[in-house]
Order: sequence, then structure tokens, then C-alpha cells
Amino acid sequence: MALTAETESRLYRSLRVAAGAAAHLVALGFPAAVAVLARPGSSLFSWHPLLMALAFSFLMTEALLIFSPETSLLRSFSRKVRVRAHWALQLLALLCALLGLGIITYNKHLNGKGHFVTWHGLTGLLAVLYAGGQCAGGVLLLYPKLMKNWTLAKLKLYHATSGLVGYLLGCASLMLGMCSLWFTTTVTGASWYLAMLCPLITSLVIMNQVSNAYLYRKRSQH
Repeated sequence: MALTAETESRLYRSLRVAAGAAAHLVALGFPAAVAVLARPGSSLFSWHPLLMALAFSFLMTEALLIFSPETSLLRSFSRKVRVRAHWALQLLALLCALLGLGIITYNKHLNGKGHFVTWHGLTGLLAVLYAGGQCAGGVLLLYPKLMKNWTLAKLKLYHATSGLVGYLLGCASLMLGMCSLWFTTTVTGASWYLAMLCPLITSLVIMNQVSNAYLYRKRSQH
């Protein structure tokens, strides 16, 4: 028996709500698990995985989910409030990422180890720098008159697209970090695969959200 268009729409919306709820849980659960593993305060290094997990798993994910029409925790608020909350979360994410980067750099200096010699280190550095550039680029949305030849709609589209790239870089850095000696000796077996699924789940949800926003904008233009 074929599904009606209305039934398909309801099913699709239910799946999006379920996926969004899973993303919220993962965004909070992953840094919590990292905090248990790293035991922040036990060493200088212990702050690095926690801060990076907070930046790219929790704060940045929640900053993007704020604009989800189904699962945003602030969907009952005005867009202006959601934009301000997005800014605040993104700035906190950037601060955590910069602090995490500074800590691991100083820790490697103390231990006489090379800087940014692994794929994890290089990807992490790129993700942090990209996040800084993305936050700077977001200023253009607050002051669109600075870009006279660009419409606000086009600026929003490019900001969302470039933001997705930055988010995926952050998730890639987390996944590469889970291939490090510290993580693989601490987390083994099925638990390791479950941990790797966390950034994959949030990435898929965010990609779907951005692609739907893009399609909605395209339809509204016709």
C-alpha cells in the first residue's frame, strides 16, 4: 500500500525530530564521556580533549541546531533571540577551541614534542583557524552594508555553507583524535566504535538541516 503525500510528510518530520533529539543527546553526552575519561585537572593535557569536545561537539552543534525548525531548544523565541544565542555559543566554542589549542601546544613544548605533525593536529589547527574566520565572517550578517554588492540572503547562504564546512572540519578533528594513542588505549572494543559514531550522527543531522534550509530558500525564490 502506497503512502500518501501527507503520511510521507509526517513520517519525514518525525524522523527529523528523532534525529535532532539524538543530536542533542550526543552533543551533550560525548563531552560528558570525554570528561570522565580525561579527568580534567589530573594533568595539563587532560583539559585539551575536554575543551575540544565542548567546542566542536556541544557548543558548535547546539549553535547550529538553534535554527532547526523541529528541534531547536529556542524555536518558540524570535529569530533575533536565536541569532544572538547562536553568536554567544559560537564565541564560546571558539574560546574553548583556542584554549584547548593553546594547552596542547604548551604541553607539547614542555615535553619536547613536535607541533602539528599528525593529521589530528593539522586538522585541529585548521578547524580552530576556520572557526575564527567563520566568526569574523558572521559580522557581515550583523552589518550587511559592509558588503554593498551582496544581498543579505546571499550572505546568509554563504555563511551557512561555509559554517557547515567548518563544523565538518571540527568533527573530523574529533574523529582523528579518537585514533590517537591516548584514546585508543583508554577506549577499546565496541565503545570505540560507538564513540566514533557520535560526530558522524551530529554531522549528518547538521548537513540535513543546512541542505533543507538551502532547498527551502530556493523554492521561496520561485
